[in-house]
Amino acid sequence: MGERGRPRGFDRDAVLRQAMVAFWRNGYEGTSMTDLTAAMGIASPSIYACFGSKEQLFREAVQLYDSIAGNPARLALEHAPGAREAVHGMLSTSADFYADPTTPPGCMVVMAARTAISQDVQVYLADLRHGMQAAIAARLRRAVSEGDLPGEATVDTMAAFYTTVQQGMSIQAHDGATRADLDAIVAAAMAAWEPLAGIR
Repeated sequence: MGERGRPRGFDRDAVLRQAMVAFWRNGYEGTSMTDLTAAMGIASPSIYACFGSKEQLFREAVQLYDSIAGNPARLALEHAPGAREAVHGMLSTSADFYADPTTPPGCMVVMAARTAISQDVQVYLADLRHGMQAAIAARLRRAVSEGDLPGEATVDTMAAFYTTVQQGMSIQAHDGATRADLDAIVAAAMAAWEPLAGIR
């Protein structure tokens, strides 16, 4: 049996990408349905029919963003041969996205939380941010088990520190920092590696 109803006259993936950019630029609360219809090129009834609600559209947009920006950072973290190279690669990959002139500056997950938002969305974004910190901590614990980091390395503190650096770079990029500025921040953060790791 064929699909009932009139077929969609738009590419779902394409309009989702446009919604992602709108949310990335303006945040969740800062992006109105009028903004979304203008960005996506479809009427609000079509948005609701396709995505269910503004919040669900936002969640899908964040998932798309994560696959574009977050996944490469996690892959850099996971596949580098050593823990130091892994964290450096994660920060450098993040800097690539934050300072890309073809997209809104900064990290969508960080910047979307800068306006007053619903509790559900706030928790959703916080979980994503905590997920990156957990990924860093897991990589550092692996390094300890492999002998790449000393057993006395302050793994949780290191993970919190480098997560803070990553998120701070997002805000710096949003405020106009260049890629060279972010590279300098990465270099400064990596200079703290030995003291944090207990390497003498």
